[in-house]
Amino acid sequence: MLVKTKKLAYRLVIAASAALVTWLAAAQETARVVTPNALVNAAGDGTEWITYGHDYAETHFSPLNQINTKNVKRLSLAWSVTTEAPQGTVEATPLMHNGVLYGILPWDVMFAVDARTGQTKWRWDPDVPREHISRLCCGPVNRGVAIYNGRVYAGLLDGRVVALDEQIGKLIWSTQDTVPGGDTILTSAVRVVKGKLIVGSSGADQGVRGYFSAYDAETGKRAWRFYTVPGDPSKPFENPELEMAAKTWTGEWYKWGGGGTAWDAMAYDPTADLLYVGTGNGGPWNQNIRSPQGGDNLFLASIIAVKPDTGRMAWYFQENPGETWDFTATQPFILADLNIDGQERKVIMHAPKNGYFYVLDRITGQFISGKPFVRRMTWSMGLDKNGRPIEAPGARYTTQAIKIWPGAGGAHNWQPMAYSPLTGLVYIPGNEGSTSYDPTPATEFKFTPGRTNTGVNFRGGPQIRDTDYAATQPEVSGRFLVAWDPVKQRERWRLLFPPGTPGGGVLATAGGLVFLGNSAYDAETGEKLWEERLLGDRPVSWISYMLDGKQYLSILARNSPNNRLFTFTVDGGGTMPSLPPLPPNPGRAGAIPAPAK
Repeated sequence: MLVKTKKLAYRLVIAASAALVTWLAAAQETARVVTPNALVNAAGDGTEWITYGHDYAETHFSPLNQINTKNVKRLSLAWSVTTEAPQGTVEATPLMHNGVLYGILPWDVMFAVDARTGQTKWRWDPDVPREHISRLCCGPVNRGVAIYNGRVYAGLLDGRVVALDEQIGKLIWSTQDTVPGGDTILTSAVRVVKGKLIVGSSGADQGVRGYFSAYDAETGKRAWRFYTVPGDPSKPFENPELEMAAKTWTGEWYKWGGGGTAWDAMAYDPTADLLYVGTGNGGPWNQNIRSPQGGDNLFLASIIAVKPDTGRMAWYFQENPGETWDFTATQPFILADLNIDGQERKVIMHAPKNGYFYVLDRITGQFISGKPFVRRMTWSMGLDKNGRPIEAPGARYTTQAIKIWPGAGGAHNWQPMAYSPLTGLVYIPGNEGSTSYDPTPATEFKFTPGRTNTGVNFRGGPQIRDTDYAATQPEVSGRFLVAWDPVKQRERWRLLFPPGTPGGGVLATAGGLVFLGNSAYDAETGEKLWEERLLGDRPVSWISYMLDGKQYLSILARNSPNNRLFTFTVDGGGTMPSLPPLPPNPGRAGAIPAPAK
């Protein structure tokens, strides 16, 4: 009897100890919040994924190597869960913190699920009005939330900026960033820098004035706003930079806003204390309408570096002076330190829509190098010593329609690229395609609020001519993944995909892997090492993290209403759900041929 009692007591002690360890671990997770220091050191050991690009440099690189080229074939489902996403396209990269996955769906429905099981912790629907938003470009999308100091943040389609309690999903504050009912919307992933929530505007295809703003993350009070294009020159300019920029515009662009929305690209260098933001296309697209005597039209299609405390500009670099093709500079940046010509350079790397891969000095904005990462480029014949494009004769549509490669969809768009410091390569998901631009005469252009106002008709067919320079370019088309050497400015390897292959953003890992769509590739060679029947259409971007000593990968995939959150690990043991029938195109009827902004 005494022996049995001792055994029972021993078991109770063990059980209590285990319970205490579990409770302490849970309490520790509950107590820990994302701090400014955590964001600065987010690259860390890869345990969590707490900001959009994994780190301030936006590398989309995980230093975890438990899943690697040797065992990736054993990668299988741990769990998946339906998100019950409203109708629309899912574009948001999820985040993982404290054992919880956070994300945002079409129509800005936000959610949190247990990263170990997929069990829903909370769900919050902001009830964004459908009628007005559904007429705007380019669908009810959002690319991601931010986490900071116990809160989850997002910008919404109706122009609200919100902060929710990360534990229970309760609204803490809401601030109106836009004019209610206007054409400016919020679709970009938000970031937190030095206690400020950075929010970029969207809607340039409607003809709005672009800007990006900073809000106090605790109170929601606006700290500053940077307008990316000048307003009405008869009124005071908001800052000296805009007075200078106005000299590069002509006509009455301000009647239609001018464009330049900051709907995606952001990065931050804590050492230099510089925030980098990419700006978008002109509004209207057609420069003959918005700025009829030409001009560079600053700061369209530019990289702008500002001080995050004040929003004052340190430098800018314009990729497309006088932008007229929807060649935005809003595609994701990557910051890195590279040895170029025997010198260590702090650089910002960019692969925007126009098809050039740019390497700039991120401290000064100086152009270092640029080369096409697409094989067919018909609008430009190269870059001069300052990085200014040498436009092909006839590339600007003035009175006649013209076909241009790459097109408005871009050589590379919002889907993130990734950089591996181990291989020294940038992995770019891209597309070889064209757009035919048929200009609307300025005398016939009628601006209509709530509608797309590009000043361009989109029609194909053999009657639309290419530039003469096109004859020197190879005939290629379709999606690709290219491993790009940013120092030598040349490709290491390239994969071409047949039509219908799932796309999405890229994740690189220290395990020597590159994840894109439903596949994993060898980062050195491009060899496909793993594939899963994950998708019916396209996913977003993979993330990776560590839980209980085990590496996981998660991704949102499949269009609404069949969208699911998938989580994989080595020998996961789960059963993949069957593929649903493909839904009809969720895009708005009559939408222009450009991706969501």
